[in-house]
Amino acid sequence: MKGIAIVTGASSGIGREFVKLLLKAKEVDEIWAVARDKEKLNRLKNRFGVRVKIYSVDLSNLDQIKKFGAVVKQKKPDIKYLINSAGYAKFCSYENLSVRQTVNMIDVNCSAVVAMTLLAIPYMKRDSHILNLSSQASFQPLPYQNVYSATKTFVRHYSRALNVELREKGISVTAVCPGWMRTALYQRAMIGADKTVNNFLGMTAPDKVAAKALRDARRNKDMSVYGIYVRASHVAAKLLPQKVMMKLWMLQQNF
Repeated sequence: MKGIAIVTGASSGIGREFVKLLLKAKEVDEIWAVARDKEKLNRLKNRFGVRVKIYSVDLSNLDQIKKFGAVVKQKKPDIKYLINSAGYAKFCSYENLSVRQTVNMIDVNCSAVVAMTLLAIPYMKRDSHILNLSSQASFQPLPYQNVYSATKTFVRHYSRALNVELREKGISVTAVCPGWMRTALYQRAMIGADKTVNNFLGMTAPDKVAAKALRDARRNKDMSVYGIYVRASHVAAKLLPQKVMMKLWMLQQNF
């Protein structure tokens, strides 16, 4: 039976970096690349070859996730890795977003992570790994990024708790908590709002974050934090009241 890795958000950013790294993993025979943009998925397949199978899925649409789940059920793969790296962000005030946009962010960042995880677990054996993309934004409430940071807090708590539940099955769950990365996510998140993020302190490359995340997952760690700045933020969020952390954030972003 082929060893399969499923990567959501695979067509760009850190998802693409995970695909590149997993092609080198001896336990992975095939990568199922999941993303919404079929054109980008085709480019991914053309670059990396026949070991990459592409699935165009809108992860904000539960019916489309269910259809993908039916494919998984039919093929009954041996899933070695599930990497939920698809994400959606807008950096602005609550009033700059419609109800639809706001709920869509929750659907992609939270509901899709849970749905993809639940459909994959029955096909995972001992020494399999789930990696869910959380964020440094999960460490504290972030004004003018309020829904995004809240969704990433959900992902971090969900992943760490599920890791405990799956321990007896030998399946690890890792919440990956990067800071700013050079990807299109933060560029798309900038919508020209009056109040928006403008200080990207600690910016790093997604390939480095992905490599450390895989190392940490293979060590069965329930969190992966890359970089001195993000680690310092994590420690500060444990020691300081959330009101203080929010004030520091507001000062940092010149709000």
